[in-house]
Amino acid sequence: MGGLTVPVPAIPRSKRTTQESLRRQFSEYDRLCRDQHVDSRSRSLDHIARREHFVSDTKTFLITGVSTGLGRALAIAALAADHRVVGTVRTPTAARAFEKLAGNRAYARILDVTNNGSVEAVVDEAERVLGPIDVLVANAGYGHDGIIEESSMDDLRHQFEVNVFGTVAVIKAVLPHMRARRAGHIIGITSMGGLIAFPGLGFYHGSKFAMEGILESLGKEVADFGIHVTAVEPGKFRTDWAGRSMVRAPRAIADYDKLFNPLRAQRAHGSGHQPGDPDKAARAILQIVAADKPPSRLLLGSDALHLVNAGHEAFAQDIKTWAALSASTDFDDINPTA
Repeated sequence: MGGLTVPVPAIPRSKRTTQESLRRQFSEYDRLCRDQHVDSRSRSLDHIARREHFVSDTKTFLITGVSTGLGRALAIAALAADHRVVGTVRTPTAARAFEKLAGNRAYARILDVTNNGSVEAVVDEAERVLGPIDVLVANAGYGHDGIIEESSMDDLRHQFEVNVFGTVAVIKAVLPHMRARRAGHIIGITSMGGLIAFPGLGFYHGSKFAMEGILESLGKEVADFGIHVTAVEPGKFRTDWAGRSMVRAPRAIADYDKLFNPLRAQRAHGSGHQPGDPDKAARAILQIVAADKPPSRLLLGSDALHLVNAGHEAFAQDIKTWAALSASTDFDDINPTA
C-alpha cells in the first residue's frame, strides 16, 4: 500500500503530560491505522520511531565525532542509559565499530561537518527514519598547536572551518526540527579554552571563544521555543586531543623558543596523563540533559574550575583598575545611572 496518511500526534514532552495520557493518544493513533487497513509491516520506520519516542523516556542523541575521546565516552554512556545515539564518524570502519556497541540503538553516519549539504542530509534523514532528535551534542573538532606568527592563514581557516562553521552547520540543521516541536537540547562542546587563553593555542582559543559567543546568543534566541542550549567547557581530559588529534605548526622563529618549546613538550608528554576522566564527564553531561533547567554553561574538571576562576578574577581586577578610564569615553551629557 502507499504512504501512511495517519498523522502522528505532535505531543510536547513535559512532566505535565503523563505517560498514560501519551499511551491513550497513541492508542487512538493505532485505531486510526487499523481503520485505514494499515498493518504494522506497512508503517514507515519514521512513524514507528516517533511512537516509541513519545511513550518512553528514551531520548535520541545526535553526537558528532564519536570515534574517540569525549564523544565516544558520551555515546557509550548514553547507550548504557538506554538512549539511542546517532553518531557521526569519518570512515566506514569507524561506522561499523560504532554500530556494534548497542545493536539497534547505535546508528552511525559518515559525515564531514564542513560539508554543509551532507550535514543537512544526515540530520533530515535521521529525523525522518529514526524520529525526533532530542539532544544534539556538537562535539567534533580538533586543536591547533602553534605560535600565531608561525601559523599560516590556511591553518586558521581550517581551524574555524571545523570548530566553528562545522559546528554551526549542525546546529542550524537541527534547529527547524526542534523549533517545530518546541523542544530540544543543544550542547556545544567548547573548552575552558573558550573562556581563558594560553600561549601557543591562539587559533584554537579563537575558535572556542567564537563558539561561546554563538551559543550564548543562540540560547537567548530559542529560549521561548523550549530549546535549551548549553556550552560545555572541559579542562584537560584523558583523550587524544593533545596527542594524535592535535595539529602542530612547524617551528621557525627562534625568538619564541624560550616561551614555547617547554609548553609544546609539556602538552605532548602530558597526553595520556590528564586529570579528567572522560567517562565521568559523560555522566555529568547526561545529568544536565535530564535536568529541568540545564545550565547555559558547564565547566568540567577541577583544573577548569581553578583556571577559569583565576582568569575571571584577573579580568575583574582589570575592570576595577581601569573603570574610570572606561567610563570617561561617554558623551558629557550622558547619565550613566539612567
